[in-house]
Amino acid sequence: MQGAQLEKPVAPLRTSVIRAGLALAVIACGLSLRWYGFPLGLPAFAVKYGGSLLWATMMYLLVGVLLPRLTRAQIAGLAMVIAVAVEFSRLVHAPWLDAFRLTTAGALLLGRIFSLWNLLAYAIGIAFGVWIDGLVEWTKAP
Repeated sequence: MQGAQLEKPVAPLRTSVIRAGLALAVIACGLSLRWYGFPLGLPAFAVKYGGSLLWATMMYLLVGVLLPRLTRAQIAGLAMVIAVAVEFSRLVHAPWLDAFRLTTAGALLLGRIFSLWNLLAYAIGIAFGVWIDGLVEWTKAP
């Protein structure tokens, strides 16, 4: 392959820092949606499933922060496994787990009520995370 140059691998630290910044922005959007969505008159559907979508986007980005050398597809697969596990954990009702779910942190991190529709929102959110991740050119050095 004459003239073709191999792309330089991206520094994992740089990738993780960028993804962490994106995750913080997504967290801010998710918290804003949950706290201000109803007062702004947004429909319950948009607040509930928009929050689930953003939670899954955050999960994709955080997995990418922790495992920057994985491909986007691998990150997406692992994020979906985590999202499905968290959703199905809502069917478990240990007293300590239910007590945690009643806290703000527990409600935001684990949720309270099982819904198969959340799995669709998670899949869309992870796809959104892959899209956001792809917008950033990881292979171009500064």
